[in-house]
Amino acid sequence: MFLSIVIVSFQVQECLTQCLASLARIRDTLSLQVIVVDNASTDASRKIVREQFAWVELIENSANLGFAKANNQGLARARGKYWLLLNPDTEIGADARAALSLLTAFMQEHPRAGACGPSLFYPDGARQHSAFRFPSLAQLYIDLFPVNWRLRASRLNGRYPFALYDRGAPFQIDHPLGAALLVRAETAAQVGVLDEAYFIYAEEVDWCMRIKRAGWEIWCVPAARIVHHEARSTRQFRATMFVELWRARFILFRKHYTRVWNAAARTLTRLGMRRAIRLVQAQAARGEISADDFQKQLTAYQTVIALSRERTE
Repeated sequence: MFLSIVIVSFQVQECLTQCLASLARIRDTLSLQVIVVDNASTDASRKIVREQFAWVELIENSANLGFAKANNQGLARARGKYWLLLNPDTEIGADARAALSLLTAFMQEHPRAGACGPSLFYPDGARQHSAFRFPSLAQLYIDLFPVNWRLRASRLNGRYPFALYDRGAPFQIDHPLGAALLVRAETAAQVGVLDEAYFIYAEEVDWCMRIKRAGWEIWCVPAARIVHHEARSTRQFRATMFVELWRARFILFRKHYTRVWNAAARTLTRLGMRRAIRLVQAQAARGEISADDFQKQLTAYQTVIALSRERTE
């Protein structure tokens, strides 16, 4: 077995079907093992996998175990030389074999590469930021406070310039977006799999930090193109996911950064949350959001402030 692909799924039957259909087109021309870990979906996801994609190995969890733990369940079954974590909202596309072959060929040719990622695109062909630098205080500030859009797409915010992708040549990065992350099995054997302290978010950043700390390189392979059906924007404030994002960030910061850095990051976070509270209070006063939405956002911001005050030892 050459390439093992692990897909963690939860309530995304339409995306999952599309993703698996794209892999079905190439499974006879590439040595693939595909493992779907379903985190207790109540839609038809499991039935679809069993009936339409019988060649897929399906792990059916009775509860939502989170992204990291579910991926590790799949990785425990992986038999390939390379392991690909793939989100169910991705689609390999008509050139599926080329995309996966480019990633694995790159790893074959670069024995010090412990991990790599592709270029990600929206369905309309627009490019996404597919690789990032590890978190910095500048990134945290830009996330919390309004800045010029150019700064949001800049190196200060951990982005690599699109011109670098457009050149087509592979380049070294800190970490790919977790939607498509290829890791050498040998590397994972050395550094371990995903840290299950993360329920969702930041687990791939943590993994890449450990991979680089162990002396491996991490690359972006722009010629490998994968479609990522990520929503560009949403009007819905998902309070639970917002809190989980910050919970994961604090775990990452505590694990990999100094106490002084953590103190600065937590102070910035509290300032940012207080600013957000003032903004949502003003919106509520103007009648721009419902009382229910106001309470959800207020509770989320207050929860993040409470998380920021937890001990960092």
